[in-house]
Amino acid sequence: MCNIEMTEIEKEDICQCNIIHNDKICQVCKGISSDEALTNTAELFKVLSDPTRLKIINALILSEMCVCDLTELLQMTQPVISYHLKTLRQLHLVKTRRNGKTVFYSLDDEHVHNVFYQGLMHAQEEK
Repeated sequence: MCNIEMTEIEKEDICQCNIIHNDKICQVCKGISSDEALTNTAELFKVLSDPTRLKIINALILSEMCVCDLTELLQMTQPVISYHLKTLRQLHLVKTRRNGKTVFYSLDDEHVHNVFYQGLMHAQEEK
């Protein structure tokens, strides 16, 4: 048998009683998201957990850009940038526009912009 003592912080996180609040459970059940929606959201956050992809999104917030521009800006190779753009495109975070031989990338919609800035603002908060 293992004898592990809980720290004071861990003790604070555990209820000291065994009361089920059925009214709250019923209220939350009515509004909780589906497993599919939560799985898709987890995939979104997984894709956004990469700093290179966040740099690409940050750049595309500021301007539509082609792969050549992004490789120069981020000082990375074209295959690396293309790989990240493909991943972002698969989750509908960026879209393309062709102009002759050049393919320009931009954010798919305003939600991407909002998610990026909300995350950035949260990360920069002083605790």
